[in-house]
Amino acid sequence: MMTATTVDLTSSETVRTIFIRGLQNAHALEKQAIQIMSRQIERLEHYPEMKQLLQQHTAETEAQIRRLEEILQTLGEDRSLLKDTATQLMGNMAALAHVPMADEVLKDTFSNHAFENFEIAAYTSLIAVAEAAGYPQFVPVLRQTLEEEEKASRMIFEQIGPITLKYLDREARGLKADR
Repeated sequence: MMTATTVDLTSSETVRTIFIRGLQNAHALEKQAIQIMSRQIERLEHYPEMKQLLQQHTAETEAQIRRLEEILQTLGEDRSLLKDTATQLMGNMAALAHVPMADEVLKDTFSNHAFENFEIAAYTSLIAVAEAAGYPQFVPVLRQTLEEEEKASRMIFEQIGPITLKYLDREARGLKADR
């Protein structure tokens, strides 16, 4: 409901620019996610359930990237090559940050859960901007991605206990447990 002090955001070029920037940021974020998950998948040796979960979510993430590119293309815009490159580099660095740790798999699991929740917040905000900017046609696609991120977050969260126990068991038996 609009009040006398409410500005019509649908005609605001600033709001459109914020929406485009948000889409580009989400695209870069998903590119970063691919890098992080790919590095972890390469290293996981003793946790097939987590490897499978990450492989499944990587496929979803690739579809999310395509959907974002389609929205940007529809708006006559393109992804930000600079943001994509920077976040992919950060993704590789983030994935390597836990490598030297004895409990690498635990740190990766915690980080993955946090990353998914960051994405959930980003898509929740992006949906609000899309609605405010007058782009309701993009909301269903953005909601689909939001639902996929929420599902991934839940699945990772549900693995924290079992992965921790498996890690403890391997450590107690003197087996390689880090990844």
